[in-house]
Amino acid sequence: MLKVDKIDVYYGDVQALWEVSFEMWEKGITVIAGSNGAGKSTTLKTVAGLLQPRTGVIEFLGQRIDRLPPHHIVGKGISLVPEGRMLFSKLTVLDNLRLGNYLPEVRTTRIENLERVFRLFPVLKERKDQIAGTLSGGEQQMLAIGRGLMSRPRLLMLDEPSLGLAPKLISEMFSLLLRISEEGVSILLVEQNVKKALELADKAYVIENGRITLEGSGTELLQDDKVRKAYLGM
Repeated sequence: MLKVDKIDVYYGDVQALWEVSFEMWEKGITVIAGSNGAGKSTTLKTVAGLLQPRTGVIEFLGQRIDRLPPHHIVGKGISLVPEGRMLFSKLTVLDNLRLGNYLPEVRTTRIENLERVFRLFPVLKERKDQIAGTLSGGEQQMLAIGRGLMSRPRLLMLDEPSLGLAPKLISEMFSLLLRISEEGVSILLVEQNVKKALELADKAYVIENGRITLEGSGTELLQDDKVRKAYLGM
């Protein structure tokens, strides 16, 4: 479904990614794990078109996308839920969701998309007229994910969705991601809660200092001594 082949990415003259390569198949959950500053968010931003690789190729469903602008990439079926949620805090829940449904390709299915989001997140339906900035942290994360789903993505990318959430809400959020995956949306997940992420992962990669250093199934990496020592405290 997604093939990232030897991409080098820079911020100005500072290199952030070195020949990063990974693949993910349609359906299921793929995890990119790593410490702060390892290059996880940069990888997602590059796939989303917010950054362009200086070298390398990114393909989605057999088509090259690494030179496309972000809105064209969304139109092809990739949606990014960014770190920090990036909601329009002074707009209502409903207005935030509508802004995820702005492309002509999906605008005609807005009602259907809203019904799907409200089915996944009933609390958003209850609070649809509430100002987004007044929601709890967990509700704001639900809204960010819901907005990402409004474009009917085939691939949903999430950057640190558990950040700032209470432990109980983290468990609920991971359960929701599993449900979204079971409904046929492929998920590419960047997450510092490595244990919970790997427990969900069909495929997983570890990135360190801008380079992919390990790959395997979620189960395999949970049992890897290096991963257990570096990320699981074992």
